[in-house]
Amino acid sequence: MQTASSETGGTNQTGIALMCIGVAFLTVNDAIAKTLTETYSPLQILFLRNVIALPFAILIALKMGGAGALRSYRPATHLVRGILWVAGTFLFFTSLRYLQLAEATALIFVAPFFIIALSAAFLGERVGWRRWLAVIAGFAGVLIVVRPGGATFQLASLLPVATAFVYALMMLGSRFVDTRESVWTLLLYLTGTSALLSALIVPLVWIPVRLEDLWLFVAIALCGTAGITMMTQAFRVAPASVVAPLDYTAMLWATILGWLIWSEMPDSVTFIGAAIIITSGVWVILRERRRRA
Repeated sequence: MQTASSETGGTNQTGIALMCIGVAFLTVNDAIAKTLTETYSPLQILFLRNVIALPFAILIALKMGGAGALRSYRPATHLVRGILWVAGTFLFFTSLRYLQLAEATALIFVAPFFIIALSAAFLGERVGWRRWLAVIAGFAGVLIVVRPGGATFQLASLLPVATAFVYALMMLGSRFVDTRESVWTLLLYLTGTSALLSALIVPLVWIPVRLEDLWLFVAIALCGTAGITMMTQAFRVAPASVVAPLDYTAMLWATILGWLIWSEMPDSVTFIGAAIIITSGVWVILRERRRRA
């Protein structure tokens, strides 16, 4: 007879596997986006990715949440989150034109610290001194990676940081979604509103898609959808404190892909800054687990 501890261990292992694979898929998604930005506007990449991904998002929502997952009780909230998603993705894809994949990935890890700061400033949440210390350490890591005033500084380094800020706003916006809506509804409407909003602007930057690039657009849609779905499911089957730290494995994949595809290798200073950001983020996750316990 299976014990409760063995069942928990099994679900944790499933969650860990889903999270690791999902993060790998999303990093491949970013690598494909970086490749496509050499020819296409980030906005066109965003539009085509969402249009191709939308049928899959509908099927996933129906499979996981049933017909009820197609219904929204607060469409305006999804519209605002869609605007933020388009803005954030555009900023990040633009940064990939100028930055190494690992550098951009490291800087976007600052998002949890923005969430903490915004929650305290606008939602009145109580944030203890330990979490504030982690926030300060995280931003110190960003300064080490960006190196403002240094010879290697470039304005494009601020784009992933801006992306993290917009992403934090979008995550906080999910608190205003009707509680009757499932996470699959959120994912569906995020994809749908992003496709619609980008469709309004993409004619301004549209260029014909080359036949040899079609598979890349299909791949970025599939990788993005698969990655988000797996990561979402990981949080459903295992505690957040178990799977959330694995999000930082993206740094490993980004470094490997950057080296294999573009012969990129971040310098030691970038690794030090990334290590500080990641350590601070993991500490916040573990601290949150302790606080809830």
